[in-house]
Amino acid sequence: MRRILAIVGATALAALLLLAGSVYFLLQPDRFTAMLQNQAANAGLELNLSRPASPSLFPRPALDLHGITINAQGANRPILLASGGRLALPWRTLLGGPTVITRLEINSPRVDLDALQAWINALPARGQDTPPDIPRIDTGVSIDHGSVVRGDQLLLGNLSLEAGSLASGVPFPLSVSANTADGMPLQLRLSATPRIQGNALQLENIALYLSQGAATHMQLAGSARWHGAADAAASLTGTLDHATAGQYAISLALTPADQSKPLLLSLKLDGPDNHADLRLPPLALARWWGHVGSGDNTQLTVPPGSGHADIAKIDMGGITIEGLTLRAGDEVPATASAAAPASPAPVQGKKPAVSR
Repeated sequence: MRRILAIVGATALAALLLLAGSVYFLLQPDRFTAMLQNQAANAGLELNLSRPASPSLFPRPALDLHGITINAQGANRPILLASGGRLALPWRTLLGGPTVITRLEINSPRVDLDALQAWINALPARGQDTPPDIPRIDTGVSIDHGSVVRGDQLLLGNLSLEAGSLASGVPFPLSVSANTADGMPLQLRLSATPRIQGNALQLENIALYLSQGAATHMQLAGSARWHGAADAAASLTGTLDHATAGQYAISLALTPADQSKPLLLSLKLDGPDNHADLRLPPLALARWWGHVGSGDNTQLTVPPGSGHADIAKIDMGGITIEGLTLRAGDEVPATASAAAPASPAPVQGKKPAVSR
């Protein structure tokens, strides 16, 4: 009996060792690690792992990644830090087929917006005649317990993301949930069908849902087109529901830039006691917002744009503003002393009542 048990034990151990060797041989962790690093390098990024990837076959073939760091080439501040991740692989890849990842999972990632913006700004300019492309994603993507920061400031926490495959002509689903720095829950759901038509990227059947806490919900539907640079157009309409303020009709229209006008976003809001019709240049507005949060002691200016807004009441972080009327740009009425040129994008209106 002892001899039989010894033979069975030795056979089982040999089988386990053979299985472990087969798993490593089939998955070839070095091959997939090099593939990921090469793809990152092609985008101007550096990918590093704290230790080599480890393979597994159950419950499905996969590679476990440990201590993920992604930063721009030559940069010290990482764009993304993650405790780990997992690449799920199809059996056909293990048996000699094309290298395909069926699912990407990332655990506890931390994304730094300042580092991300610096990498984007350093990317080479895209040629005007270069047609847009859809960055194909054959895998599903899953992110758990993520966070978004700007330097040392937390912007979003407890972030989760689920996305399907991204390919031309195939509906692309995306779901995101997170909490703001003060604990307010946010949720986003997006569905759209991307496709290339001529030299333009078209997003059809867009369905967008946004919610902030239990009080505010917004639903939009429409389509969008992008030909490159500031040649973009979009049309979205829907409703904005607030638990206490009521329901509003909302529309967003993006007009492409031309020789005389910049890329322009038109926002219309119409509902109980609140009305707005604003025209905002999103690129100039992004630069203005970047100066606001930069902390470089530059003088604060009025944000770019034109239009008007009549807001009965706004509640923001413990501050309440009542009876706010805005007139900006070409909506500002002429005055008797119009001989002197007005400053860019002035704001006039009734003095609002503010309470804390």
